[in-house]
Amino acid sequence: MVKYLKTGPEAASLVRDARRICVIGCSGSGKSTLSQALCRLFNLTYISMDRDVFWLSGWKLRPRPEAVERMKGFIAGDRWIIDGNSPGTLPARLARADLVIWMRPPRAVSLYGVFSRWFKYHGTVRPEMAEGCPEKIDWAFLKYVWNFEAKEVPQFQEQFEKARGDLPVIMVTSRKQSAELLSELAKNHREV
Repeated sequence: MVKYLKTGPEAASLVRDARRICVIGCSGSGKSTLSQALCRLFNLTYISMDRDVFWLSGWKLRPRPEAVERMKGFIAGDRWIIDGNSPGTLPARLARADLVIWMRPPRAVSLYGVFSRWFKYHGTVRPEMAEGCPEKIDWAFLKYVWNFEAKEVPQFQEQFEKARGDLPVIMVTSRKQSAELLSELAKNHREV
């Protein structure tokens, strides 16, 4: 049975002790922001599924066998945070992860995040995206965000149930919770 946790002292303790963390959630939910902050705090390797595994220049998908091999190479590492979804590759990541952080704010928050990111990076490539993939928004992407809870969440839940029973999943449902988690970790930080 999956152990779902809310943010708080127990969640902070689990994050502090984790060596390998998967951060998942809807586009615009704050995955990359939280992932990069945790990497800086705990000196973990930051791996973006978008930048490092899936996308090639010009918004071309990397061939699946190559993407899977790249992901296997990354998860073989000892200390990392992997930022990204892809339910099809999640089982391999979950098998190596100590912890999952599930960014699950309301749809409006994710949409706001998507548009904020677009305004910030429009015409340029954001740091967690592959070179040659300038920030864009199209109807297909907005539809993906709009339908994320209905279409993607059941796949995540199914994968969590299939993963080992002791894998904790921290649910972060607001930007405030994300900020509080980071604040708790920063004030009680010990060097790793």
